[in-house]
Amino acid sequence: MIEKKKLDSLLKRVLKPARYIGNEFNLVYKEDPDIRFAFAFPDKYEIGMSYVGLQILYHVLNREDGIYCERVFAPDRDMEDLMRSEGVPLFSLETKRELTEFDFVGFTLQYEMSFTNILNMLDLAQIPLRSEDRGEDMPLIVAGGPCAYNPEPLAPFFDLFMIGDGELVLPELCRLRQKFPEKRRFLEEAARIRGVYVPSFYDVSYNEDGTVREYRANNENAPEKVLRCIIDNLEDAVYPSEPIVPIIDVVHDRAVVETFRGCTRGCRFCQAGMIYRPVRERSEQTIRKLAFDQLESSGHDELSLLSLSTSDYSKFEDLATGLMRDCKKSNVALSLPSLRLDSFSFNVLNEIQGYRKSGLTFAPEAGTQRLRDVINKNITEDNIYTSLGQAMDLGWKRIKLYFMMGLPTETFDDLDGIAQIARNVMDMSREKGIKGRFSVSVSVSNFVPKPFTPFQWAAQDLRSSFVEKHNHLSKQLRIRGVQFNYHDSPVSYLEAVLARGDRKTADLIEAAWKNGCTFDSWSETFNEDGWNKAFSDTGLDGAFYANRERSFDEVLPWDIIDAGISKNFLIREAKKALSAETTPDCREGCAGCGINRYTVCSHDGINLKKACGGEM
Repeated sequence: MIEKKKLDSLLKRVLKPARYIGNEFNLVYKEDPDIRFAFAFPDKYEIGMSYVGLQILYHVLNREDGIYCERVFAPDRDMEDLMRSEGVPLFSLETKRELTEFDFVGFTLQYEMSFTNILNMLDLAQIPLRSEDRGEDMPLIVAGGPCAYNPEPLAPFFDLFMIGDGELVLPELCRLRQKFPEKRRFLEEAARIRGVYVPSFYDVSYNEDGTVREYRANNENAPEKVLRCIIDNLEDAVYPSEPIVPIIDVVHDRAVVETFRGCTRGCRFCQAGMIYRPVRERSEQTIRKLAFDQLESSGHDELSLLSLSTSDYSKFEDLATGLMRDCKKSNVALSLPSLRLDSFSFNVLNEIQGYRKSGLTFAPEAGTQRLRDVINKNITEDNIYTSLGQAMDLGWKRIKLYFMMGLPTETFDDLDGIAQIARNVMDMSREKGIKGRFSVSVSVSNFVPKPFTPFQWAAQDLRSSFVEKHNHLSKQLRIRGVQFNYHDSPVSYLEAVLARGDRKTADLIEAAWKNGCTFDSWSETFNEDGWNKAFSDTGLDGAFYANRERSFDEVLPWDIIDAGISKNFLIREAKKALSAETTPDCREGCAGCGINRYTVCSHDGINLKKACGGEM
């Protein structure tokens, strides 16, 4: 454990000492546990404490006898410099224990630009970066989260990855560790568990052109493919009623309840909408109980519902109406993000926000109907303008429109369509005689092809093309009352490299870290020169990963993982995209994605496994 006197000395010299002291309300303390698990979030405290998955898994593990989950976050640079100069290794918040004293250090992989922070945290903890260099005296380094669906860029650094719902896998792994303390034996037994990928149990070979030839298991316990672990019944899944309450401001400082997991809409660019299938809901009664248990135990004065599309909850009107009534009685603010902008949703927003209306966010994603059909957004021009017209009638004066740039088949006509939508909205505001300042904010992000989507084979635009398109759209959006924001191309390029990388990109990540790259998702600390030197140091060609279109028969680095949805479905969707053919929402009919091979997929009481017989 870190000496209190030494820690106090460090904390007096950093900007936000409360990031490192722990002692928050609803913290868990345990005496002499059998297994110690350090939940590691590879970013600052304010980001990590806003992640609901941390609260869920912290609660799931700490309700188990003999298992103690503690937390650790990436220290900011002022704290890191002091720790290195004073020889203080990275430690947990709960007990200030060094990470080398834990049985597991488990990282959550939420976004690719956190990868160098993982290496930095391991180094700060005085843990060898590569699994092959760690002996029996070192903790097992494990990971899960959406980026684990392509584990290969991080494979040399981790002992195992968890694919799917961690609530099931993590407790089982901890109990297994109690039985098998020897590392090799533990990994062999862990490989038998659904959702566990042990990269050292697979050898990868490559073709002359650099593409993957095959994966070959080198251990008899390693499955041919690692099948994602899925919670079938979210209603009975563990969810925290006593969340940890941060003692400083964090990004999302409120009570949060997950209403359902999964999505039925099938947007072809969206990884979450594919890998979290099928939709699994909690009952209205359970949601309301969890919400007010959290509010009572935490003292929060704001409640938010969590899902990929909140208003797609099957009993949304009843739920929203009941929560609005109860929150109003308790003087609690209600936040309902990711709403479908229909009449009921507007009425809900109008009642929640009243006279103090914040900006209204709408995401057409593409500027023309053709391109919206390509990405399967399934909204029309009429949907857009009817929704925004309703918003104006109810008093909204700040509209935020989100689009993507560089989508497959995109042309400059599609970009001009973005400007036309913004222009039309401003014209509508004048036609309606809206008094006072009315504004439209247009935000454009760069398309990044992601594994397990129909666009996983698509090429990302060249960086020069993104710059050209940004400049073109910037000219088109010189409209009074319209603001234009866009993401930096270098970061999007690196996201694509790491999202579709193979094991060779591990050398790139390590070289970038050695070149001083950390906190790469923060614009003020992003080190483009360090990454450029890493490409030069390793000889890797980023365009091979980011800007190359792949054939349907190419072996992909993430083919070792079975996310539940079938490759045939993704290929069908990719081909339909090229002809701008849409696929209806799953609630209108089964698209045959294949998830029902492994779990019951049902909507409105219809068991789609029985209805369609599995993959189509």
